[in-house]
Amino acid sequence: MLRFAPSPTGDMHIGNLRVALFNYIVAKQRGERFIVRIEDTDIERNIEGKDKEIVELLKTFGIEFDDLLYQSQNFHFHQNFAYKLLEQKKAFACFCTPEELEAERERARIEKRPYRYSGKCVDLPLEEAAKRSGKFVIRIKKPTEPIAFKDLIKGELSFEPFEVDHFVILRADGRPTYNFACAIDDMLSDITLVIRGEDHLSNTPKQIHVRRALGYDKEIEYAHLPIILNEDGKKMSKRDKASSVKWLLDEGFLPEAIANYLILLGNKTPKEVFTIAEAIEWFDLQNVSKAPAKFDIEKLRFINRAHLQMMSPQELAKKLGIDEDFGDLAKLYLEEASTLKELKEKISPILAKERNFKEFESEALTLKDIILQMELPEDFDQFKKELMERSGLKGKRFFKPLRLLLTNAEHGPEVSEIYKALRKRLKEVIQ
Repeated sequence: MLRFAPSPTGDMHIGNLRVALFNYIVAKQRGERFIVRIEDTDIERNIEGKDKEIVELLKTFGIEFDDLLYQSQNFHFHQNFAYKLLEQKKAFACFCTPEELEAERERARIEKRPYRYSGKCVDLPLEEAAKRSGKFVIRIKKPTEPIAFKDLIKGELSFEPFEVDHFVILRADGRPTYNFACAIDDMLSDITLVIRGEDHLSNTPKQIHVRRALGYDKEIEYAHLPIILNEDGKKMSKRDKASSVKWLLDEGFLPEAIANYLILLGNKTPKEVFTIAEAIEWFDLQNVSKAPAKFDIEKLRFINRAHLQMMSPQELAKKLGIDEDFGDLAKLYLEEASTLKELKEKISPILAKERNFKEFESEALTLKDIILQMELPEDFDQFKKELMERSGLKGKRFFKPLRLLLTNAEHGPEVSEIYKALRKRLKEVIQ
């Protein structure tokens, strides 16, 4: 079983989407189930409706899942396991106040060392803890030896007990912390492999420690994906527009092209342009680079144009929301446009009612009247010859107004190609 476990706290980031894609692909390769688990335990940061948005985006990208779970549904398991560890003396009740903990953090800052819990309550007997009044959290006791595991991308890793620490597993209000809930949920779902971003790397030994403390001896494999950098070489953040999957879609990038690029990013692939179905045939986690990969919007534009070019004229017209008769016209503009948004900007003036003929209005209106009365031949040269003869126009006084009449723009593809693409609907377009 593999899982994608997003938090409903904001727009989906391209890093999240890459994680979802990799988990989906590997699940397909292994013939294992793939679930989506909405990690909604951080109540204060949850945003209404973001869970549904995540699910819809996954469907948009063709990422199918076998089940949709919510972490909050497992609250009773989280609490029961926390108290089980407490009874077994593998965890302890901590009565330290926020002020005491802040004072410890301040001392660590002054001494320029990483903050770790002082251990003040670690030896507090359970019987004495039960007699005390006031709020308390439950902390798991740190391990007594290093936590080591093999990462499928980064190789052999080891974390000292100091790095794991006596961390909180249950808050004072009874809610589990992220690492504890995540460890329990992976255990309950019988997860076999966790693929996620390397920003979670420090969480992994903590989650392994929780499961071992509970006596869960099944090993879960891990693969931590390198971060994605922006064009300045810094970690991509919400301030980078291109980090938002929704923004990329709104800009006219195709889901299949975005997926293609994210699979390609920092990876060795047999070819540059491919579908998810093709990637399932050859994808290998061990080909993913250990180093961060830089996001290149121009590369994405190249990939996007390639996917647009692979579409039939009818498919492209449907994507653009225009009549399929104009699909061939849209194809012509792929030389100078690489997204659906850019294509719409090129085609909308052609289909617009108003025309701006500039200083060629008289000539353009003359051509328009003649075209509306003509039987339009399939051959452009024949069309041009007849139009020139009947209008008496030639050179710049012919071609400039003809282009403006047909395209409502001064520049673009060859007029002969435009004519072929528009011929069936030309009279309607210029009317």
